[in-house]
Amino acid sequence: MKNKKKINNKSFFLLILFLFSTSLISLKTLKKVNIQDIKIAGSELFSQNDVVKNSSLKFPIRLILINSHFLEKELKQNLSLKNVSVSRQLFPFGLKVYVETRTPIAYGERILDDQKISGFIDKDGIFINKQNAAEIDLKSLKIQVFGWKEKFKKLLSQIFIAQENYEFEIVKITFSPNGFLTLEEKNLKTIFLGFNPNLINYQLRIINNLKNELKKNNFSKKIDNIDLTDPNKPKIKVFKP
Repeated sequence: MKNKKKINNKSFFLLILFLFSTSLISLKTLKKVNIQDIKIAGSELFSQNDVVKNSSLKFPIRLILINSHFLEKELKQNLSLKNVSVSRQLFPFGLKVYVETRTPIAYGERILDDQKISGFIDKDGIFINKQNAAEIDLKSLKIQVFGWKEKFKKLLSQIFIAQENYEFEIVKITFSPNGFLTLEEKNLKTIFLGFNPNLINYQLRIINNLKNELKKNNFSKKIDNIDLTDPNKPKIKVFKP
């Protein structure tokens, strides 16, 4: 009888503890997250204010109302991040934001609302605003990209991948306002590629083949430009001595 009473007391105590913990957790989720409750990890480049400014959330906001998945998408896009992970925490209370930054491989310029914006481009063709990148020595970037637009991301990525696998050395990539693509290679000079992005891999193979052939044959004439808008009929223009 005595043991049974002890078991009942223990069960009652555990029930009270469970109810207390549940109530505490519920109260915590209803507590509002302030700016100082945001903890950022992964990079010292971004502050709590950056999270607030680049989110549609209005702080302070109750923890339970924060859609972490939606906030991740917003921050990833607005801050040009490679990856973002947002977790709501009760102990310690707050919002933990882990950010993974992108690595610039090229200088970039884009036009937005008739204003020129300077920044950088990563290997995926993503534009990174200057304020969202660590301080970079521009001399270390071998490629310049002008006329960047969202729709050119995949095309740029294909060019960067080809440069890693082939022998040529692209130093400038230019998109005209109407989308005409021009490359500048270190030795082959200006290369016109045109409007059709579906031809890019074929055109890049031709550029590589031309570079190799010119090296083999010690081509001495100075090239002015190469027209690959029709890759089946390449045209090479040279300066006459």
